[in-house]
Amino acid sequence: MSIASSAAVTSTRKRAVNLTLNEGLVAQAKTYTSNLSATMEELLATYVVQQQQARLTRQQQAATAVSDWNALHASVGSFADEHSTL
Repeated sequence: MSIASSAAVTSTRKRAVNLTLNEGLVAQAKTYTSNLSATMEELLATYVVQQQQARLTRQQQAATAVSDWNALHASVGSFADEHSTL
């Protein structure tokens, strides 16, 4: 997680939430951290950033595909153009 997003996460207001988690997994996690809430918040913030980046990548790929298709259509035309009855 970047410093900017880390600062944004720590500077925002917090509230209690209820989660349903595997009891054994929580017990194991507690052996690795003394602050499970902070650890979960950090992991969740990282997940959100990854999902935002993945969405942006998909949008860029779609825009590239549309641009490439439009360029192909402009240079070659469409197969249907030869058979149109309009």
